[in-house]
Amino acid sequence: MSTTLQPARRISPAFWTLLLLIALNLLNYIDRYILPGAQSLIQKEYNWSDQQMGGLTTGFFLTYMLVAPLTGWLGDRFPRKPLIIAGAVLWSIATLATAWVSHDRYWGYWTLYLRHALVGVGEATFSIYAPAVLADFYPERDRNRILSIFYIAIPVGAAIGYLAGGTLGTLYGWRAPFFLCAFPGLLVAALYWWVGREPQRGAQDHIQVDRSRSSFLGLFTNGAFLTGTLGLAALTFAMGGISTWVPTFLHRSLGYPIPKASFIVSAITAFDGIAATALGGWLAQRWLRTNDRALYLFSALSVVLTLPFGALVFFGPHATAIPALFLAEFFLFLNTGPLNTAIVNSVSAPVRATAISVNLFCIHAFGDTFSPQIIGAVSDRTGSLSLALGLTLISLTISATILKVGSRFAPPLRN
Repeated sequence: MSTTLQPARRISPAFWTLLLLIALNLLNYIDRYILPGAQSLIQKEYNWSDQQMGGLTTGFFLTYMLVAPLTGWLGDRFPRKPLIIAGAVLWSIATLATAWVSHDRYWGYWTLYLRHALVGVGEATFSIYAPAVLADFYPERDRNRILSIFYIAIPVGAAIGYLAGGTLGTLYGWRAPFFLCAFPGLLVAALYWWVGREPQRGAQDHIQVDRSRSSFLGLFTNGAFLTGTLGLAALTFAMGGISTWVPTFLHRSLGYPIPKASFIVSAITAFDGIAATALGGWLAQRWLRTNDRALYLFSALSVVLTLPFGALVFFGPHATAIPALFLAEFFLFLNTGPLNTAIVNSVSAPVRATAISVNLFCIHAFGDTFSPQIIGAVSDRTGSLSLALGLTLISLTISATILKVGSRFAPPLRN
């Protein structure tokens, strides 16, 4: 009988890469959501209008949107690992620089605007390359499960960002959370340089390749890609507006102190995001076993279920606002993994980064680039933030309709 010890089983490069990309995604959203969490504090210092505050988020997404096509082109032609690292370093340094934003009302606005725009440049690289890298590690039927795990970092990061912005900002000044949250991004970027791996492109693709799935021009005749993208754009309009203005809504319309409003939103976002993203990925994965259209149908259903609770938040009795917000966010997060997986699966490896960049351009151009500022402008002119936030219910209805139509174009998946 042999007594030779068997070597310990190595943890796969795919696992380490997934773990580090989750960490970067978490930090990505922390940095993004510090601003909404600290928004009331910043507005109090500078006396900026709601439209001006919404404009800061518009600047972030405008840069994000304009940079996306270039980064997508680069990602389909060059190794993605150094590009991911460069993006993480850029957004971390831009976040760090927020600590030194001018106290002058005019220059303070434009330096903070520039900071938020630079964060958009850095995040545009990561958001394009990370799903493409993971798609090259895992086959089509497994991607919903993997991307659902990956996207759990979104609500957790958003919750930490809200909490850091509102709570740390109240205790130590609104600049402090930006300063403190910048350093972890630099650390994880260094770890990704050391441990992260670059997979072979298309190694796990099995869906039959045709022109609409494998060329840039083909994207514009690809029904699965177009409906997934436009449905997500309408959904993103609502989510961008809600995520930017809900802490302020709770403070202004319901009378919650700023730290408590940030805590409520962060707690709901964290719990709903983790629970609903995980549950949504699991339910869609089970449905996908029997129906190749499941990713689109499940996403449409989750948006429909959001509508009545969203209406209750903005227009219902104050006593029901928090429970309704809890349920509205829960149903919104259900489709995070399935809908993003549907878009990744709608194209093949040669144009995947480009397709994701086109997707990002569209969802921000028609979604959250302008929704915070539009909602802010409607609030300024009507004197009602509730009425302005009601615009999100219209975009959610449009999203559900497009995704239901999109199920007709879902590609058949091999077992």
